[in-house]
Amino acid sequence: MNKIKGWIGELTDIAVALVALGVAAGVVFGMDVPFVGAVLGNLIDLINTLGDNGVVGIIVLAILSGMYGSRGM
Repeated sequence: MNKIKGWIGELTDIAVALVALGVAAGVVFGMDVPFVGAVLGNLIDLINTLGDNGVVGIIVLAILSGMYGSRGM
């Protein structure tokens, strides 16, 4: 069971790193790059959704950042 948890943790780390790479590439190259446009578009939608939900969005953001912060990222 610990091996499975380890694999899931490693896959999550890779996914978060890919999102960060997509955002950084979007800043450098713009949204014309195929993978980058989707990442930035989804991130902007997430930020808009959190902003529209006010306090609930802030609570969800705090929970998500706490989850990723506990992983040592």
